[in-house]
Amino acid sequence: MKLETNSIYIHQDLIISCKNGDQKAFKELYMLYAKSMFNIAFRILKNHDEAEDILQEAFIKAYYKIDQYDFQATFGAWLKKIVVNQALDYLRKESKWNIDELADNDMTDDSEIDWEGIEMKVDIVKKAILNLPTGFRTVASLYLIEGYEHKEIASILSISENTSKSQFHRAKKKIKEYIKKSEAVNDQTII
Repeated sequence: MKLETNSIYIHQDLIISCKNGDQKAFKELYMLYAKSMFNIAFRILKNHDEAEDILQEAFIKAYYKIDQYDFQATFGAWLKKIVVNQALDYLRKESKWNIDELADNDMTDDSEIDWEGIEMKVDIVKKAILNLPTGFRTVASLYLIEGYEHKEIASILSISENTSKSQFHRAKKKIKEYIKKSEAVNDQTII
């Protein structure tokens, strides 16, 4: 019996096969999702080898928990949550990120950042995000790239929603600075 057709049920046949123990089906899911899940881990960890390790651990976890996937969200969203949590757990375990670095940084400055005259190119923005300190990078990646809301980020990171917003605001300032520096370097090399 086929489930109704909509985006939540993408790859449903593969997922059902996985739930029935078909390892080839799981390998197919791995091939479909590995690159995007690696990119998520890499944006959080900023290290290729660590992101590879997290990717493998996340897929192992997904393999053993596939029965818990209930088609309430897309498989990609379910898997992304596993990858994000694995990456954050790794940062905490390796003491590469201290939650206190975020917790005491609530901002009262709600001023918006002026982006006028700033050329926004995806590759430059991604590089800027990778160059952010861990806390800023994590919040910016989760918000800008992964599409989480501040309330969700707060829950994932065990911080307040205001702290998430504050970290994102500061991250935007750093991103703007990086882009301006990048533009200045490009302007000098053109001359």
